[in-house]
Amino acid sequence: MRHTGNIFVLTRSKQSYMKTIFDNAISEELVTRINQINADSKPFWGKMNAYQMVKHCRLWEDMITGELPTKRVFIGRIFGRMGLKAVTKDDTPLAHSTPTAPELFIKETSGNIDEEKAKWIALIREHKNFSNSNFVHPFFGPMTKEQIGIMAYKHIDHHLRQFGA
Repeated sequence: MRHTGNIFVLTRSKQSYMKTIFDNAISEELVTRINQINADSKPFWGKMNAYQMVKHCRLWEDMITGELPTKRVFIGRIFGRMGLKAVTKDDTPLAHSTPTAPELFIKETSGNIDEEKAKWIALIREHKNFSNSNFVHPFFGPMTKEQIGIMAYKHIDHHLRQFGA
């Protein structure tokens, strides 16, 4: 079954709803949570501070829209499809301290977090116009729009939970 903005996955004659960034209500829920983050927000796990997390997530959005080119990692060519299937099969949150693409690693420890949040939020709200059908994730490889929507939601949710939002 397909429905604009919502993803329904059929599993053994049972329907389960998967949250996706392409659902406007879900996107706005994420924006509300993003607005809870400030420069003093502390992580529950991981090494990034709040500024680094916000910029990392903004760059992730640039990656899926095609604005930030990334290189495929070798291990992803071997295990990427299997990993994608495992991550998008249900609503289980992403694991803590998952590796990131080098292009998304943020070295600077401070900057204008409000400016980065504004850019990130604008990119999230632009997903209603998403059209990058050639997206290739650095680890998972080529992804469908539905997979991108699920993974984008899970990525944002992961980092917002990391900072208690």
